[in-house]
Amino acid sequence: MDNTNSQTVKNYLLDLQERICKELEDEDGHATFQEDNWQRQQGGGGRTRILTNGSVFEQAGINYSCVSGQSLPPSATAQRPDLAGRSFQAMGVSLVIHPCNPYVPTSHANVRFFVAEKEGEEPVWWFGGGLDLTPVYLFEEDAIHWHTIIKAACDPFGDDVYDKYKKWCDEYFYLAHRGETRGVGGLFFDDLNEQGFEKSFAFLKSVGDHFIQAYRPIVNRRKDNPFSQRQRDFQLYRRGRYVEFNLVYDRGTLFGLQSGGRTESILMSLPPLVKWRYNWQPADGTDEARLYDYLRPIDWLNL
Repeated sequence: MDNTNSQTVKNYLLDLQERICKELEDEDGHATFQEDNWQRQQGGGGRTRILTNGSVFEQAGINYSCVSGQSLPPSATAQRPDLAGRSFQAMGVSLVIHPCNPYVPTSHANVRFFVAEKEGEEPVWWFGGGLDLTPVYLFEEDAIHWHTIIKAACDPFGDDVYDKYKKWCDEYFYLAHRGETRGVGGLFFDDLNEQGFEKSFAFLKSVGDHFIQAYRPIVNRRKDNPFSQRQRDFQLYRRGRYVEFNLVYDRGTLFGLQSGGRTESILMSLPPLVKWRYNWQPADGTDEARLYDYLRPIDWLNL
């Protein structure tokens, strides 16, 4: 892999982080991102940006990292055992947004690039990423908007791309122990390289560039909805599901921890406040109960 290719990806990722931070600061109108630059002893470093206690966002983390190591961790080779023992460089932008208002969905996105090398062999490289939306109170129009925009990100790359990566997302962001999808889905892709660097990178950029187009209009539509302590309590309860997924299933979290990454940046995805309640069930017919009707794979563009 030509070093100029890695630098091109790095430049894009840093710019993407910058643009998303600016959009979220504009939407919040009160708080700004604080920047934390860090170095990793084993190789590489990153630029973490965190916004807290805003008027719209309780916490938003937008993390850029570029790390390297002598051996890929188990989370990276579980699906690709042929890569075990290779040195690696991994770079990406990952973000998680926890809003103040329970009617504004939580959202996550990440885009990443890996290069795995072994002396005497050609480098192996690939792109991966995804994005998903996790509402507490479900509005069909928001889910339809979300999927319309992310389908537009996929359409230039093939008629089947959206359906393929939406299905992968529905399967990946699934809490098997709860029998629930994490939210209303989105896209998930990995090991993307078969169509060459330029086209694979173009797809990564399309996903990254469409995130704010998909998310910000929903935030703007819901951020001033009035809510009570009941809605706030349900929001904190549902955040528990987010914690469960990130700590039990999420491959990005596992990769970061197993590779000796920076713990504070890895766990920025966790919400600042959360509640668990023993065996709690929403009352029939309530808006809280209605959410559970949608925690399954749904064809949002053909309801």
